[in-house]
Amino acid sequence: MKIIVDVMSGDYAPLELLRGAALAAEEYRIPIAVVGNSAVIEEIALVNEISLDRLEIVHAESVIDMDDKPLSVIREKSDSSMSVALRLLESGDGDALVSAGNTGALLAGSTLLVRRIKGIRRAAIATVLPLSAPILLMDSGANLTVTPENLEQFAYMGSYYLERLHGIHKPRIGLLNNGTEHGKGLPLQTETYALLSGNPDLNFIGNVEGKDLPFSPCDVLLCDGFVGNIVLKYTEGMGKFMMTALKELFMTNPMTMLAARTMKGPLKKLKTRFDASEYGGAPLLGISKPVIKAHGSSDAKAVKNAVLQAMTVLSTEVNVEIARMAASMPDRSEKREENAPPAGTDPGPDSFPASGGEKETNT
Repeated sequence: MKIIVDVMSGDYAPLELLRGAALAAEEYRIPIAVVGNSAVIEEIALVNEISLDRLEIVHAESVIDMDDKPLSVIREKSDSSMSVALRLLESGDGDALVSAGNTGALLAGSTLLVRRIKGIRRAAIATVLPLSAPILLMDSGANLTVTPENLEQFAYMGSYYLERLHGIHKPRIGLLNNGTEHGKGLPLQTETYALLSGNPDLNFIGNVEGKDLPFSPCDVLLCDGFVGNIVLKYTEGMGKFMMTALKELFMTNPMTMLAARTMKGPLKKLKTRFDASEYGGAPLLGISKPVIKAHGSSDAKAVKNAVLQAMTVLSTEVNVEIARMAASMPDRSEKREENAPPAGTDPGPDSFPASGGEKETNT
């Protein structure tokens, strides 16, 4: 097992990415290939006393910036750390990839270079929302526009992911909507509701409203990536706001400060529950090999945990299970996607020109 880490992408690259990769290599005792400018990596390691003994350095000349277009990963910046890392994964010179870089570029590169699992129309970012019980958000930013058929596939993939990694039998699937009634929502929601309600393979519980999310009414939450990304960032922001508000409350006077000392343990556990670095990153489900999208602001701890997540996805063979599932899924027409306009980070099959060579593959 070898994990590839793109150490040049992310808000705190390369220092925190390199430090996290070194921590993971030391703690998990696995080979890790760090991809980036070799001279920069060696200098950063020397200045910050980071051991490179367990790391393999793979040189890459450039870096994908956050404002670069998705297709730059295979066009203008094919020599970037993200592109080189993806090609290593595609060629078998590594078993899983971790990157904290440009989401659109990572999705585009994963789809066009590593390729989707045969039968899967769209890859989706599967992000855990740290609520009363964790909820797997499908999709949290990969696809700005989706069809009911896409959401049905997301439901399948999310269910298999939770069953394999978390041991949840028949995960409850909810559809994010502006009401619980079956007739609520736009055509996407009403058509998806009808499709999922008639699928005996899925444990669909119906529509879920935003106000109920903190109480974890479902295990898998379905929505398009535009809405999902807003939900994800709002949840992260609200977690930080609540911890700040609690800190201010306990600092009000000597009595509350004394109370805070007695609550130190429970407060630390609460903070950990809302800490995104504990989860490391989110897998791109539907890609033939494990790709983990780490948070753009990942520190060393988050990178180390993202490597652990990549190892877990590999060891539980989630991709193999999704491939088996894809082969037995209902055959749905995807004609409605043919005229879908390309948008933002959307890496769907019609978002790229045919000359890109994007194909599906068996995993």
